[in-house]
Amino acid sequence: MKFNTSRINISNLWDVIEIHEGMEFATKKGLPFTYTIKGGELFTDRRERSITRSTFEKAFEKLYRDQVGDAAPRKIVGPKTLNVYGAPYVWAVFTGIGLIEEEYYIQQELEL
Repeated sequence: MKFNTSRINISNLWDVIEIHEGMEFATKKGLPFTYTIKGGELFTDRRERSITRSTFEKAFEKLYRDQVGDAAPRKIVGPKTLNVYGAPYVWAVFTGIGLIEEEYYIQQELEL
């Protein structure tokens, strides 16, 4: 996983998210979704509750502290370790807008 801040920073993060409104994204489990923005809230078509702008900013700051610099701990590796409300959707949006770069894969259930 690479945290790419070459084009996106905390000050333009929400603007970039707004630009991508209506586009299709997918969670790590391969669940497709789109979202709409109403004020400072993002609503996906998969759940009723919103994810706030401040949640996205908090997630950005957590990733920045975890990934940037020689002494960065680099412990955040996916949505679960991001540990914010709506993490699968936050991670998917960050990946879709190019903030997080990782090899694309879809988690599949193993047949036993």
